[in-house]
Amino acid sequence: MSQSIESARKVLRTEAQAIAALVDRIDARFEAAVDLLRQCRGRVIVTGMGKSGLISRKIAATLSSTGTAAFFLHPAEAVHGDLGVIQADDVVVALSNSGETEELLRVLDAIRRLGARLIALTGRVDSTLARAADVALDCSVSEEACPLNLVPTASTSAQLAMGDALAMTLLQAKGFQSEDFANLHPSGKLGRRLRRVGQLMQTGAQMPTVVPGSPMPDVIYEMSSKGLGMTCVVDDAGALLGIITDGDLRRHMARVPDLLACTAADVMTRGAVTIDASLLATEALLIMERRKITAIVVVDTAGRVEGVLHLHALWRTEMI
Repeated sequence: MSQSIESARKVLRTEAQAIAALVDRIDARFEAAVDLLRQCRGRVIVTGMGKSGLISRKIAATLSSTGTAAFFLHPAEAVHGDLGVIQADDVVVALSNSGETEELLRVLDAIRRLGARLIALTGRVDSTLARAADVALDCSVSEEACPLNLVPTASTSAQLAMGDALAMTLLQAKGFQSEDFANLHPSGKLGRRLRRVGQLMQTGAQMPTVVPGSPMPDVIYEMSSKGLGMTCVVDDAGALLGIITDGDLRRHMARVPDLLACTAADVMTRGAVTIDASLLATEALLIMERRKITAIVVVDTAGRVEGVLHLHALWRTEMI
């Protein structure tokens, strides 16, 4: 085995062991930290210097993306005018492996003076930072993954993992749901996967509809022109009475000698599957897959047709 491969594997083993060691440290202190974050009436301010500062930025971003107002504060900038962002209702999460980072310690007096609460993620629970904190979480590691045992590697991995544990536990405690996540992620591939049915369905003139008395030539023209392989059958108020699909036409052709003499009411299938426009598109896709259908009708609370969602719309958004 080459030296490079062995070195890389040692790094990964060391960091994995550092994270695994945190499991037995999840105790009442961790619960207290989650309670502080859940009860926070202001913002969560995450701070740290150097590599810990980079991890702090990621933790703040994770909290923000899961429904907790959070941002990163650079401790050096804080003591040069940015302390004003800390308010009495805030919770500060401070990261320092040593617990003695000079720039961070300068912020402690201001945190206490302002009345904000403090959670420390540190490698030394007897440090100045840990003693000053309302809750100190032990992120210590037996060694860094660096061959010189100097470069923050295992210690920053432990900090990041503990931050993720806080964020995900807080997410559950606050009852954060996929719908909430969708509202906070409207763009990019993730945003596309979390779009709602109302954003993707065909509406208005693009939505195939006929009335019960429509003759079959008109029904077939409506289905062909709208390109969804189906049409809704609605009453005068726009309420859904049934649907007609390509499959319905084929089945009736085998049974009815003169299909073109029929009306929409003669051919339509009643009791069609319907969904609400506010449903996540991913959930609509699951319904369509279970029912083995390619289009689904969207109705309001009164049963009026609002649109039609087709698999083509989901393909265009790269959901399938």
